[in-house]
Amino acid sequence: MPKPRSKKVRALPNVFHIYCEGEKTEPYYINRYIQDLPRTDRKRVIQIEPTRKNTPVQLVEEAIKRKNSASCPAGDIFWVVFDRESVAKYSEELHDEAYDKAGAAGVKIALSTVCFEQWILLHFVASAAPYGSYDDLIKRSPLAREFKKASKKDYEKGNVDTYAILKPRIQTARERAESMNATVKAAAVHGRTRPHHLNPYTDLPTLLDAIDDFQ
Repeated sequence: MPKPRSKKVRALPNVFHIYCEGEKTEPYYINRYIQDLPRTDRKRVIQIEPTRKNTPVQLVEEAIKRKNSASCPAGDIFWVVFDRESVAKYSEELHDEAYDKAGAAGVKIALSTVCFEQWILLHFVASAAPYGSYDDLIKRSPLAREFKKASKKDYEKGNVDTYAILKPRIQTARERAESMNATVKAAAVHGRTRPHHLNPYTDLPTLLDAIDDFQ
């Protein structure tokens, strides 16, 4: 009598989960970056998760809840993307809580100070100037001028065409961000070196590197 064949269980691929504070600007950019990856199989397992949460702590808690769920494989990766924004909107204590919870749970954070537009600005110019808010950055930085020069359009949050304009400049932005972060960290007051203490700052190159390296 022939032996029964053993059924091979095919392991599900691990997933790279990204939770974004913004509904358009950050997801549009990151999704387009993912779609440009050379390997089709990775595009299916790196995904921005739908969420209605929009504060640092809420986003981190949602990522942790999914990470700790029974249906989540142990090797899944979790990132949360949000802005520092003004102190009046999000206190340092709120960001400390988000970082403490994320660190304890193995969730990564990609923060931009003061907003995601700091990262976009670096596609056009090297800058280590601090800004107090999104409105302050748009008013005082060269972003609006440089974006219009490159695209013949005004800069608008959530524009689906923004990534295509920025794409040829991504590597340059990465290099500028690394230099900017290093400069700001070197000048930071002792004990105030967490990302939300620094202005300007962006973790976007680290997130993009993690996406590139995900297997």
